Amino acid sequence: MTIQEAGKYSADQLSSIYEEGEASTISDWLMENLAGIKKTDRISQHKQLLLPDQLTKLDAHIKRLLTHEPIQYVLNEAWFCGLKFYVDKNVLIPRPETEELVEWIITNCKFPIGELKIMDIGTGSGAISIALKRRLGKSEVWSCDISEAAIEVAQRNADTLGADIRLTQLDFLDPLQWNIFPSFDIIVSNPPYVPEKDKEQMQPNVLQYEPATALFVPDNDPLVFIEPLLILEKPI
Repeated sequence: MTIQEAGKYSADQLSSIYEEGEASTISDWLMENLAGIKKTDRISQHKQLLLPDQLTKLDAHIKRLLTHEPIQYVLNEAWFCGLKFYVDKNVLIPRPETEELVEWIITNCKFPIGELKIMDIGTGSGAISIALKRRLGKSEVWSCDISEAAIEVAQRNADTLGADIRLTQLDFLDPLQWNIFPSFDIIVSNPPYVPEKDKEQMQPNVLQYEPATALFVPDNDPLVFIEPLLILEKPI
């Protein structure tokens, strides 16, 4: 099977559960990862044959994708602020909307960068804190998450992307655990905010695969994470 045939085959398969444009985008991402060739270069190399192990991997990936598993988990990669992050089922997939938050912080930062202390609460893959550290290199960036597995993913990304951030596993909702931290100039977070009652409206690729602890809040306490963040606006 040639690269061109493989791309068409994967797009056709995925069109059974995704709209045509999305199926094509996922297919392009899949082929670039599989063949190691960008879309523009695949046009000139469209007759290149895939190796047997690549074909085996292609079929395995498509099988997973057809269960609605996100392409980011299948390939263990997600792009955020121009950086490639490792992701798996233990962390939320970074969203483009969150990149706007990072850019807003950088644009509106009024502190001397060399004295700036930033805390990222519920860091997950470490996307926010690592992106900030890469852009504000002289700042001191801390990150925390309740999940040990998420902290391991964030540390892996920090090491790979050369970002010296301080990672700590803790329960943000337990104020006693905050005693180990200094005061921060900026506290940033993308906390859970979707009420449990809205689960039925979620897409299967989100509901069935992304960590529920990073998505949902109790129906009777939707601000469970927001209210403590408002309190922490004051120096701690």
